[in-house]
Amino acid sequence: MKSRKLEWAIAALGVGVLIALASSDAAELNPAAIAITLPTHIHWVDGGGGALHAVVVGDPDKPGLYVELLKWTPHHMSRPHFHPHDRYITVLSGTWWVGTGRTYDPDSTVAMPPGTFVVHYGGQIHYDGAKDTDAVLEIVGEGPATVIPADKCPESRDSQGKTTPCSAP
Repeated sequence: MKSRKLEWAIAALGVGVLIALASSDAAELNPAAIAITLPTHIHWVDGGGGALHAVVVGDPDKPGLYVELLKWTPHHMSRPHFHPHDRYITVLSGTWWVGTGRTYDPDSTVAMPPGTFVVHYGGQIHYDGAKDTDAVLEIVGEGPATVIPADKCPESRDSQGKTTPCSAP
C-alpha cells in the first residue's frame, strides 16, 4: 500500500516537472500587444495612515484615467472624506469595511467581501478601511484623485431635505 502511494507521488512529481519544463518553453508574448506586471514587481508605497498604494495605470495626481491598488492594513480606517470624482472599486482580497456620513463610527461600517464592486460617488462623504485583516482594493478613477476631509464640506440640503453633494473647495 505504501509503495503504491509512493509510486503515485513520484508520478505526480514527474508530471509537475514536465508541466514546468513545458511552461518554460512557451512562446514569448508580444510586448506591443500586452503588458504584464507580476505581483512581485508591483511597487507599493506607504501612504501613511495604514494604507499602501501602488499606481498601475496613469497618474492619480493629474487629470485623466488612473488605476491604483490600495492595501488597507488591519485596524486602520480613513476618517470621513469625499472625492470630487466618482471612483470605481473592486475588493480583490480581505474584507473592506465601508461607512457613510459625517460621523466617524467604525462599528457601523458594512463588510465588503472579495469580489464586491463599489462606486464611491463624487461629492458624497464616506470612510473606509480594514478591521482584522488586510483588504486589497483596485480603484479606477478620474484624476486628480483628491481626498477632501468632510469638515471642508458645508452641510446643505436640497428642497426635499436630501443632503447635497460636496464640491471641491
